[in-house]
Amino acid sequence: MSARGATHETLLLSDPSSVTFDIEEILAEARAASGLDDPGPADFREGLAALAATYDTGGFNARGRKRNRRRLVDLLATRMRVQQAWNEHPEILERPVRQPMVLTGLPRSGTSALFNLLACDPAARPLLLWESMFPDPMPGLEAGQSDPRRDAIEAHFAKAREENPDFTKMHYTSADTPEECVLIHAIAFSGVQMGIEIMAEPYGTWYRKQDLAPMYAYYKQLLQLLDWQRPGERWLLKAPAHMWGIDPLIATFPDVSVVWSHRNPLLCTASICSMTWTMMNPVTDIAKEALGPVVMNFYADSLDRGLATRAKHDPKRFVDVNHDDFVEDSLGVVGGIYDHFEMPVPDAASAAFAAHVAANPKGKHGEHEYALEEYGLDPDQVRERFAPYTTQFDIAVG
Repeated sequence: MSARGATHETLLLSDPSSVTFDIEEILAEARAASGLDDPGPADFREGLAALAATYDTGGFNARGRKRNRRRLVDLLATRMRVQQAWNEHPEILERPVRQPMVLTGLPRSGTSALFNLLACDPAARPLLLWESMFPDPMPGLEAGQSDPRRDAIEAHFAKAREENPDFTKMHYTSADTPEECVLIHAIAFSGVQMGIEIMAEPYGTWYRKQDLAPMYAYYKQLLQLLDWQRPGERWLLKAPAHMWGIDPLIATFPDVSVVWSHRNPLLCTASICSMTWTMMNPVTDIAKEALGPVVMNFYADSLDRGLATRAKHDPKRFVDVNHDDFVEDSLGVVGGIYDHFEMPVPDAASAAFAAHVAANPKGKHGEHEYALEEYGLDPDQVRERFAPYTTQFDIAVG
């Protein structure tokens, strides 16, 4: 760290009120960190401003302010490194992104478990956690050499799994775990970010009003960059947040196939409240019982929007998966997905699926416990809010 960086960090630690969110200062710090000057087209600035205002006035505590200031600098520095790669290798943006498969649905509806299983197909090219954090190429890396940033991320998450076993029960992570697209959406300064910002203002309101087409265009370019570095046959992607962007998703990837997971929304809502609280509690001052209605309404709105938009498109593009069916017969569910999209299941894929299921029984990392009442909700509220959804898909609500 430079003397300037050390002085700045010392100041932040000793005086949290000195953490500011001036856009030009943040950009200057990112330029210094990256050694570059070009963050690409200026359409990111509106989202950056909304995020900065949220981190400044949205109820983040001293720890949250410091972490989020650093996050904005890191995202901007990543943008600059990504833009440098595109400037030096314009051929990257000519790469095709053929027949991606995208998983979506309510959070905690089994999308992660299904994602991890589908990623075992040798033909699948999943987005991995470490590369979603470092999509830019590492200068001087030899062919076949392990990226040191990947190794550092793995060490970080190994320590996090040990220190926070409760979060591991909810969402096991490692450097090479297939990960949600939201981490690379964030580099566009749009999207749901870390799932915290959309629960705060003004970002929560700003996000709902956005035309997400520019974000999806940028997202495609990031996938092209990753594919240029580590090619694959067919991208496999996942995020509940895709429910907000079905139209731009299909416009950007005309041959995309969409797997939609469904589960009892009482269980989904309680689980995502618990997960969101685990992430927000260290960095915000929000009361636990105040969080539930905000979380419920955001994800109910995302589901309403996604299903309404889906209804305008060819139904053959979508396949529905029930969480309980997946728990009961995960290999059968995967076979149904491949049949629906008329995709063969080679022997190597079939064997890999079976091996993964055998090695990953339910609850392998511990059971996640949660209750709606902790978060200011009762079951009747959730049943009423999601009634059109549970009726449409005949989902049993206990």
